[in-house]
Amino acid sequence: MQLLVGTDSVHATAAICDYLENRLTDIDDVRVVATAESGDGTAERDGKEALNVAPVRLAAAGSVETEFREGEAVSELLEAAAAVDADEIVVGASGADSAVAVGSTTRTLLERASRPVVVVPVPSLE
Repeated sequence: MQLLVGTDSVHATAAICDYLENRLTDIDDVRVVATAESGDGTAERDGKEALNVAPVRLAAAGSVETEFREGEAVSELLEAAAAVDADEIVVGASGADSAVAVGSTTRTLLERASRPVVVVPVPSLE
């Protein structure tokens, strides 16, 4: 299976890895993509830090590749999913109350994706 993971933080990546680590086998390939709008230094730093978590936590996968992209998150994730012919897109639900609703980025991704999207709850840091 080819998975595309979209992330924007270490916390989201950790939650996604918790979800995936017992599901992956050595024939699964994972591409982890972090995105940030051009010029948003904080989001870029957070995204790049998030990419460091996945290869260690997802060691059971056949391969784990990471990539940072600048641009609008949904467009970049859909483009990356198409490039690797992902069977599934996995993202974290963050926001004020991710147990009840998803944020605008995840909602737009769900509306525009032509492949399955799994939304993993990201526990609050509080």
